[in-house]
Order: sequence, then C-alpha cells, then structure tokens
Amino acid sequence: MTPAVLVGVDGSPESTAAAHWAAEEALRRGAPLRLLHAWPWLTDGRAAFAGPEDLPAAAQRMLASAAEEVRDRHPGLDVGTDVVLDAAVDGLVAAAGDAGLLVLGSRGLGGFTGLLVGSVSIAVAARAAVPVVVVRPAERGTGTAGAAEEPADGTLAGPTVPEVVVGVDSAAPNDAVLDFAFREAALRGARVRAVHGWDLPPSFAVVGFLPSGAEMAQLQAAEEKALSAALAGHRERFPDTEVVEQARLGAARTLVEDSAGAALVVVGRRRRPHDLGLRLGRVAHAVLHHAQAPVAVVPHE
Repeated sequence: MTPAVLVGVDGSPESTAAAHWAAEEALRRGAPLRLLHAWPWLTDGRAAFAGPEDLPAAAQRMLASAAEEVRDRHPGLDVGTDVVLDAAVDGLVAAAGDAGLLVLGSRGLGGFTGLLVGSVSIAVAARAAVPVVVVRPAERGTGTAGAAEEPADGTLAGPTVPEVVVGVDSAAPNDAVLDFAFREAALRGARVRAVHGWDLPPSFAVVGFLPSGAEMAQLQAAEEKALSAALAGHRERFPDTEVVEQARLGAARTLVEDSAGAALVVVGRRRRPHDLGLRLGRVAHAVLHHAQAPVAVVPHE
C-alpha cells in the first residue's frame, strides 16, 4: 500500500489550506490521507486509555468538519482522522513515522502568530524523518501557487508549464532531495527548475576585491558545468521530465525569486544524530520564511 499523506489540522485557515493541498497530493500519489490533530492534555497517564471521544466537543467538531470538507471537495479520496496525544511538535514528528509525507500549514498548530512560518512548522520540518511540506493559504489576488494568473484583460501571464524548483548543491548533490523533486514533477507533469546558488571563492574576500568580468564568466561557466554533472543521473532516470538548469550567485535569494508561480520548492535538510538546537540550514530556513510557494524540506544523510 502507498504510504499515507499526513496533514496537521487545528481549524486555522493555514491548516485548512494545508489539508486541501495534502488531499490533492494524496490523489496524485494514490495514497490515503490522514488528518492529525494534536491534543497534549491527555498525557498524564490517561493517554493509553484515551480516545477521540475524550477530546473536547469543539475539537471533535473541528476534526470532523475538516474531514467532511476534504471529502466533499475530493470525492473518492480515502480520508481518515487521528488524534495525536502529545504536544504538537513531538506528537507530529512521532506520528510521521514511515508516512510518505507530512503537510503543515505555515502557522497555527499552537505556534506564534505574526511569523511567516510558525515555530511548530519550523521545528517539525527540522526534526521529522520524512519530507515535510509547509503550505501557505493563497492570498487574495495572488492566484494559486504554480498556476498562471489571469490579468484584467483576460490573457494569461507567466509560465503555463508548472515547475518544481529544487535547490542543488553541485559540489555534493543529494539523491534523496533530487529524487523527491523529480518524482513530484513527474506526478504533476511539471518541469524541474534545478537551482544552484554559488558564492565567490573565499580568496576574493581575503584579497578584498571583486573578480573582473572575464573571471566572473569563468566562474559562472564552471558552476554551470558542475550543475549539469550533478543532474546527469536524474536526467537519465526521468527522461520525460523537462529540466531547466540555473546557476546564480546566492542560493536562498535565487530560490525565493524562482518560487513565484512555482508548484513546489524543494530544499534539503541534513539529519543530525541529536535533537538539540535548530537543525535547518540557512538556505532552508530562509526559503521557508520567504518563498511564495509550498516548500518541501527533505531530510537526507
């Protein structure tokens, strides 16, 4: 059986948007969808004997209503609900287990408001053993992520081919991250935009001057060659997927800029042997906060 797609819900607009995004993803994968609601107040010895009926009535109604709304909008999808008897971060990380994907809203789930991405979503993305997608609700006038917008004159603007944007470290490309991006593109009939953000060699910082135009051209050519080499294996494995290669100065900035209109942005996150401290790299952290599309954080060795 295809591993389930999980989504955390709490009744917020962000979690509702995440639930519908997750439903569409589950349909693409042919997977069941499970709606998770974290309830930490039954962990004092009663958790082993507790069930959904022990939730407050408001929480029960919220979970049932969310499931009904998803079923109505996505008929035929296998939708289930589960209660996570733990605090949101620990409970969602543990519940993810061997699921295929965990989807979260950008805020809610007990996190602080006022942040582009809440503390819970950041913490879960930094710890989960499975890919985590963070979804923002579409803002009025921005359209749906990955779709061309329709201006007032009725003509379509922007790219009509959906794109999955993936950050690539050409010096150490990671198969898990690239596999995820290429498979997501194949599910959508999308092309892959592989983005390699590079920085000037440290020697220029030490010397204290910028390279000449000819030196920049040489550096750019070398980075483009390295990116092509990093993608060669996946081009062979996914011959029907169109690939656009892009090497530019500044990884986070480039990924954020390319996120406009993308169906999905994919970044990697290295697994660590301990649970102490923030474990998202600076690029993943910046993209989560500023990207204009759903962001998938893929753990890797």
